[in-house]
Amino acid sequence: MSFIPDTATLIQFAIATVILAITPGPDMTLFVSRTLSQGRATGFASMAGALCGTLIHTTLVVVGVSALIVASPMAFFVLKIFGAGYLVFLAWQAITRGSAFSPEKKTGPEISLLRSWAAGLGVNLLNPKIILFFMTFLPQFVSAHDPSAPGKLFFLGLIFIVLSVPVTVPMVLAAEKFSAAMKASPRVTRVVDYLFAGVFSAFALKILTAQAK
Repeated sequence: MSFIPDTATLIQFAIATVILAITPGPDMTLFVSRTLSQGRATGFASMAGALCGTLIHTTLVVVGVSALIVASPMAFFVLKIFGAGYLVFLAWQAITRGSAFSPEKKTGPEISLLRSWAAGLGVNLLNPKIILFFMTFLPQFVSAHDPSAPGKLFFLGLIFIVLSVPVTVPMVLAAEKFSAAMKASPRVTRVVDYLFAGVFSAFALKILTAQAK
């Protein structure tokens, strides 16, 4: 199965994915907010929509990056260097600005599961930061000279979804307690921010030093 990356790459990718999944952001805020106001079913529907968006992002990245590898390995190298710089930028933002997590428990008319799913999909697909993140993050784990790069990119995208589920599901199940804990313990959020910054800075350094050899 040539589409499966080596063990070291999988471990690195898994660590990065879990840290990204527990880092508060627009998706997490939507899941928790919908759960607090409409119930768990609505929260899970929003989460399912966001995961579908992630699958679409992954597919687009695989198609685009694969074409780039075939057309110009040098252009792919430039994309990876740009990606390393973007990861450093995200790390800096995590430290200086912190995570974005401000769920609100609003009362109002009941929202259908389909609308909640669409909201999750929209938040994911229309977020330019997520688009740019996937475009620069996934390529860090493949080589331009690897003939199995497209399969590996798609496999990693699926792994991203699989690993995100067990992290986000407990947040929906315990939305009220989770929200209260996050608000009452800002230090925990800051620890996550620094973990995020450290891991993605390390990936950026890895790609820069590897290409410099």
